[in-house]
Amino acid sequence: MTEQDVETTGESTDENTSTNRRITQIAWIVIGVVVTFFLGFGSGYLKWGQDETAGLKQQKELAELYEQVNPADGYTLPVSYGDLGPQLMEAGVIDYDSFLKVMSAGGDAISNRQIDILRKGSDEQIVITAENAHFLLNFFWAVGLANENSILTEGPMVQYSEGQIDRFASTGGWTLATKPITDLYASVNLIPLTPEQQARVEEAAAVIYRPCCNNHTLFPDCNHGMAMLGLLELMASQDASAGEMFEAAKYVNAYWFPQQTLETAIYLKSNEGTDFAETDARLVVGNKFSSASGTGMVHDSLQANGLLKQTPDQGNGCAN
Repeated sequence: MTEQDVETTGESTDENTSTNRRITQIAWIVIGVVVTFFLGFGSGYLKWGQDETAGLKQQKELAELYEQVNPADGYTLPVSYGDLGPQLMEAGVIDYDSFLKVMSAGGDAISNRQIDILRKGSDEQIVITAENAHFLLNFFWAVGLANENSILTEGPMVQYSEGQIDRFASTGGWTLATKPITDLYASVNLIPLTPEQQARVEEAAAVIYRPCCNNHTLFPDCNHGMAMLGLLELMASQDASAGEMFEAAKYVNAYWFPQQTLETAIYLKSNEGTDFAETDARLVVGNKFSSASGTGMVHDSLQANGLLKQTPDQGNGCAN
């Protein structure tokens, strides 16, 4: 393996807030992303706004495509939280007050259900939505960071650390603990795995990329990578198959990176005539579409073909 992009340190309680966020997301998609779009497979392209009927149809098709990428009802993961929350707090990986503060600062008021997940644990099945994606990103970041696993102790994180494990965005960037990150890194046996379960994690992690860098999940040097690792470990421990891991990653990445994933969905539909929901998850989460270079290729291709205009930064950086 060669070192690529090493990143170094550098359910809402308000229903109206959740609804308004969903409306804002749809508005951004319909208004800000696509200038030219398809009107039915094989019918060619029409300029955005060429006529009112075409424009309305394009908006509807785009909204339907976004619903595939970020389903309004969320995506159900075949796992439950268990007692991870209390374990993380007891070990000092999560400082409760700091966690609530950073969630509020990001515009995501933490819900009573999420408080219970942290303090008491939960046997409920995890459902990722646009409203709780930030919570789950930080929660599983803590899980991946603290869980004792050979991916962290023997893999690229150690190989590229130059003796300073806290130099990465996923380590030095975690500011919500009560102890030094060097004391917490891979220090808690949160999710013990059998050899077969570990093999499934490594199989999936080697394939799953994220749009913020060119590293797969075996090298979780940013928050998204570390969170994905934590999720894969939990899924393996609850006997999810590799296929289920890829499918989960497809939608989790989509909620964490909605802009890039929507562009991928547009690319798949316009170039290959396939819907995002039907596209093989292993392909979607792989280097071709989900790495920084892959999403860059998709974006450039859509712009070159007049399908996109310049879009605003959606704030998918590697921070809390």
